[in-house]
Amino acid sequence: MDLFEQSAQNTSNTPLAERMRPQTLDEVVGQQHLLGEGKLLRRLIESDQLSSVIFWGPPGTGKTTIGQVIAGCTKSRFVFFSAVLGSIKEVREIVAEAKQQRAYHGHKTILFVDEIHRFNKAQQDAFLPSVEKGEVTLIGATTENPSFEVNSALLSRSRVFVLEPLSADDLGKLLQRALTDERGLAVRKLKIDQEALEFLIGQADGDARIALGGLEVAAAASKELITLETVQEAVQKKALLYDKGAEEHYNVISAFIKSMRGSDPDGALYWLARMLEAGEDPLFIVRRMVIFASEDVGNADPRALQMALTVQQAVHFVGLPEARINLAQGVTYLATAPKSNASYKGINEAQAEVRKSGALAVPKHIRNAPTKLMKQLDYGKGYKYAHDHQGGVADQTHLPEQLAGRKFYTPTDRGYEKLIGERMAYLEELKKSGKEET
Repeated sequence: MDLFEQSAQNTSNTPLAERMRPQTLDEVVGQQHLLGEGKLLRRLIESDQLSSVIFWGPPGTGKTTIGQVIAGCTKSRFVFFSAVLGSIKEVREIVAEAKQQRAYHGHKTILFVDEIHRFNKAQQDAFLPSVEKGEVTLIGATTENPSFEVNSALLSRSRVFVLEPLSADDLGKLLQRALTDERGLAVRKLKIDQEALEFLIGQADGDARIALGGLEVAAAASKELITLETVQEAVQKKALLYDKGAEEHYNVISAFIKSMRGSDPDGALYWLARMLEAGEDPLFIVRRMVIFASEDVGNADPRALQMALTVQQAVHFVGLPEARINLAQGVTYLATAPKSNASYKGINEAQAEVRKSGALAVPKHIRNAPTKLMKQLDYGKGYKYAHDHQGGVADQTHLPEQLAGRKFYTPTDRGYEKLIGERMAYLEELKKSGKEET
C-alpha cells in the first residue's frame, strides 16, 4: 500500500500543507533534537535499522511527515493505518500479509498507525504478538501522553520520541518555502508583509498545518502582496500584541497576577480576556492561578486552592469557549479573597536554611525504629505521642538540635490565618506550661 498517494500530486484541489510535505530528511523543518546530524532517530532512519517507536507531539509537528520520510527511504514495506478510520479486522489482515511477506519474500513491514491513542488498550493488544516476533515494526503517532494512552506492554517494546511545537523560525522557513517552492505557490510569485508573516506564525502556535492552511487562504485572496489584514481575515482573528515567546507574554501574565494580588477583579478579568483573545492555552492560565492560590492567598482562605483546582478540572472537562466562564469565576474569587504569603515565605526561608546548614541530623526521639538495633541505638526514645497530651500537642522539638526554636511560618491576622495564629499561640502556651490532660 502506498503511503500518502496524493502527496505527490500537485493539483489545485490538494491542500498546500499536503503538497509541501517533505520528501527527505533534509527537507524536514524543526525537530532537530531528533533529526539533526548525528541524532539517534536520523541514524536509525538512514541505516534502515528502525525498531518500533511512538511519535508523541502536538498536532502539526511532523509525526506523519516523518512517517512519510521513512516510507521514502526504507527498504521495508510501509503500510499506513488510521486508528480513526480502521478496524481491528484490518489490523489482523495487515499482520497476516506481513507474515507472508516475511516468510516468502524476506520483506520487513513497517506499520504506521496514526492516532494510535484512538484504539483502547485492549484493541492495541492486536499489535503486540507481531511486534514481539518482529513480524512488523510499529510506528505509532499520538497527540496524547503515551504513558496513559498506549498499552504498557506495547510501550515497553517501543522507543518514545517526543516532538516539539515548531519554533517561530521553523514556521517562518516553512511559510517562505511554500511561497517559493514549485510544489507550493511559486507560480503566483507572491510576497508577504513581515507583519503578516509574524501574525500568521503567532496564530499557528507551533502547528505547521495551521500555518500553511492560513497562508493558502490568504494567498487565494491576494494578488501580489499578502497583507496583515488579509491574513487576519483568513484566520478570522485580529492581531493582539502578545507573542507567547517574547516580552509581551510575560508582561501580560505579570499584570494578571499582580491584579489578583492587588485584589482588583476588574484588572484581573481584563488581563484574562487579553490572554484568551490572544489564544493563550487556558491550562497555562489556570496553572498560574493554582500557584497564586497558595503563594498569595494561602491559609488566609484555604478554599482558594480548592477553587483553583476545581477551575482546572472544569477547564479540562469543558474546554473553550465556555471554560472562559469557569476561569472568570476562579479569577474573581482569587482577586477578592483575603491575602497571605506566609506559606510562600515560610518555604523560601526553610529552603534557604537547608542550603545554608546542609543535612542536619534528625533528632533521635522522632526517628523511626522498626528494628531491634535501631531501638538499641535510642531511635524513637523519649518521643511524646501528641494525642496523649492536652490540646493534642506535646512539649518537644521537631527541628534539628541546631535549629531549635527557629520560626519559618508566621500566620497573618487575615481570614482563616487569624484562627490559625490563635491556635498556634494556644499550642505555644501549652508547651510552656507543661500541662497535660489528667
